Formats: sequence, C-alpha cells, structure tokens
Amino acid sequence: METRSLGNQGLTVSAQGLGCMGMSEFYSGRDEVESTATIHRALDLGVTFLDTADMYGPFENEKLVGRAIRERRGEVVLATKFGNVRDDKGAFLGVNGRPEYVRACCEASLKRLGVEMIDLYYQHRVDKTVPIEETVGAMAGLVNEGKVRFLGLSEASPATIRRACAVHPISALQSEYSLWTRDPEDAVLPACRELGIGFVPYSPLGRGFLTGRFRTFADLPEGDYRRFSPRFQGENFAKNLELVKKVEEIAREKGCTSAQLALAWLYAQGKDVVPIPGTKTRARLEENVAALSVSLSPADLTRIDAVAPKGVAAGPRYPEMAMKALED
Repeated sequence: METRSLGNQGLTVSAQGLGCMGMSEFYSGRDEVESTATIHRALDLGVTFLDTADMYGPFENEKLVGRAIRERRGEVVLATKFGNVRDDKGAFLGVNGRPEYVRACCEASLKRLGVEMIDLYYQHRVDKTVPIEETVGAMAGLVNEGKVRFLGLSEASPATIRRACAVHPISALQSEYSLWTRDPEDAVLPACRELGIGFVPYSPLGRGFLTGRFRTFADLPEGDYRRFSPRFQGENFAKNLELVKKVEEIAREKGCTSAQLALAWLYAQGKDVVPIPGTKTRARLEENVAALSVSLSPADLTRIDAVAPKGVAAGPRYPEMAMKALED
C-alpha cells in the first residue's frame, strides 16, 4: 500500500482511507458483523487510515470502530471529529466550537473508541459564533496533553484555515471533493498547498452516485439519507445520471469500474490528496483499493475534465439547513 503525508508535521497515512460513517447511519443495509470484517480486511490490505466522528450513529460509530480495532490499534491511523452536536435521539442541535466543548468531546471520543490517543482530530464544522483561534487553541491543548497527535479542520474556508494555522499547525483539511464536487479547486486546495496542509476528500464517489449503482430514484432504499439529498431528486437525478454514463464510458475503455476511475482521478490530483471512500462491505472495499492500480494519462485526465468540469453536478450538495453550516 502506497503511503502519503498529510501536512508537514509527520502524519503518514495509507494513500486510501476508509470512511466508516455508513456502517452506523445514513445509508441503509447496515450489518455490524460485515462492517467489522470490512475494517479488518482494510487493515489486511494496508488501508490503515480510518475515519469516524462522534455524531455518526450518533455516538455508535466510534464504538463500532473501537471494538473492531481493539486488537490491532498499532496498525491504525485513527481520525475522528467533534463539533456537530446531536442528542441521543439523533436530533441535530447545531455546531459548537467552544473550548470546554472541545475538551468534553475529546474525552468522550477516547472512551468510546477505547484508545488513549486520537491520531487526527478534526473540527467537523466551523462554529461561526466562536473565534477559530479559541477552538484551535483548545485542540492544541489536547495535543500538548498527549490526547491527540495531529489536528484537522473540515469544510473550512481559506481565511479560517489561515487563522487556525497561526495558532497551531493543521495537518489535514477534510472537505467534499469528487468529479461532481470540484469546488475546493478554486481557493481551498491552493490555500492548503500554500500552508502545507494535506487534503482528505470525503464522499469521493458522490455518495455512491458515481459508482453507477443508482439508475432510478427507486433504487435508493427506503430510509436512506440520499432520498433527501438534492442531487438525487427529480431532474437533478436525471442530469447527474448523464454524467455517470459518461464516466462509465471512459471507465470501460480503461478496463475499470466507474468508482475506480473516480478514485484514480482524485489520486492524480496530487500526492497530498487522500480520499476516504466509505463502504460497509468487503467487496466494495476491495474494488475501491484496486483503484490505486489504475493509471491515468494526461490525455485521460483531459478527457475526464471535459465530461466532469467544475459545476457539472445538478443541485446543491446538501439540503438547505446543512448548506448553511458550510463556510463560503
């Protein structure tokens, strides 16, 4: 397994990570036995960068991941997040970046994960009511205490990233980035590269849409979060399916799946890019890992850019309330 560096502080991770969110919530068809087997298979394949968050479940995903890695902690680069507040019933209560909340979340995550140290600790969303200096200052305190190794932000603007870096080095920024979400290329990716920050794309397969699994809205299982996602609705679905068909055509010519092509495109964007495709099954995991062997020529990349330019996706990334939580 190829490794890549996130930031300049010494954080080295597998070139592909594993997003664990769907093992506990949002996507239907969950099976803890298969999810645990998927995490173990990931480690066997060298995918050692595992991503979770306190809000997934809520709170259950950290417990699942913790149980799965208990006997293999030394193999894992463990990332989790705080900041999106939910109650025990799952209701979203807003974003919190207050220093006392940072500390409380970290202590709770350490307990749920069953570990003494978190390798990469992200602020999940920026709290626009709390100066980023205060939030990152509290996160830096956790590093000084040995509870966290490296710090990250998620969906932060370049201005916020710069202010955060003035308080403590930031090793990674996690934001949505894929063939149908190329917004980071405008300002966020350049800022990260200027500041020496690694980039971790989440939803690199467009919440599964880019895999070609969904041909009609009815293909989305009942209770699945994507039934409420704007890009999966009505005319947006039809328009986005046209993009998928074009990606599939290129993938067929390359002898790979559309998911593998989408991931290979991300790898080609730079050695500081480490996508974290999420899956709940070993079969999909193995398909995703095989993307690392797909080589794209400059001509391939030009062709992909032509069919998936910036702004190609129809519909916003999230429903209105979730979009308001993102920084411009």
